[in-house]
Amino acid sequence: MDDASIPSVGLNSGHTMPVLGLGTWTMTDEVADKTVPVAAQLGYRMVDTAAFYQNERGVGEGIRRSGLPREDFFVTSKVNGRDQGFDRTLRGCEQTLSRLGTDYLDLYLIHWPMPMRGLYVETWRAFIRLVEEGYVRSIGVSNFLPAHLDRIRDETGIVPAVNQIQLHPRIVQQDSRAYAEKQGIVVQSWSPLGQGGKLLSEPVVQKIAERHSKSTAQTILRWHLDQGLVPIPKSADRDRLADNLDVFGFHLTDEEIEEITRLNGSEQPMNPETFEQD
Repeated sequence: MDDASIPSVGLNSGHTMPVLGLGTWTMTDEVADKTVPVAAQLGYRMVDTAAFYQNERGVGEGIRRSGLPREDFFVTSKVNGRDQGFDRTLRGCEQTLSRLGTDYLDLYLIHWPMPMRGLYVETWRAFIRLVEEGYVRSIGVSNFLPAHLDRIRDETGIVPAVNQIQLHPRIVQQDSRAYAEKQGIVVQSWSPLGQGGKLLSEPVVQKIAERHSKSTAQTILRWHLDQGLVPIPKSADRDRLADNLDVFGFHLTDEEIEEITRLNGSEQPMNPETFEQD
């Protein structure tokens, strides 16, 4: 897979983002350092990390070890919960850039809204400053509900470019997706394969995968892509990395998408209203 064959989606910031990338949640620095160059060789160009993951150093080193220039990559990170608030966010971004060893981020996200702390609007104002100062190219959020998005839009006038949410056929998130479509926000899917297990062994997924001579993981990733979603599957295994990227030569029919979507409701998403992150 050549990176030129991975399509991009336009963001409301004026920049573009690959429609599929590499997730790194649970990877250590050491694993990320080894995995990112392998992924880059296969054709990945978007890498998603976060301060909370404690692997930004490994991701940055992996990018350098890939032998490709920094500008070939789309790098996403997220501000930690304890760094919310205007001044803390600015310092948190500075620390993230230092750990990654780069002078800018392609996308910076508020990891969780944590509304009980009441700091996500201040944090968003800091994000706007970071764009103005050139440290970040596009800004977005993660795990935000429409009510949280309404507030930052109404209080700052700036709509996020991306909302990264827990999303797969068992957790379809239709309300958040419908809101995002109206507001021009790109939806990025974390845990797009449902962390494996039950989703990949669902009979309906297996049947459709066999019909297309694809794996169940590839079929689920195509379900995301055919609906304009941007999945970021995680793997440190070379064969699975290659399998996850080999999803651009086929499409699901509307009927197949609907069959898979009927799995919705068999899992419950994490609750952004109550989730706290230190």
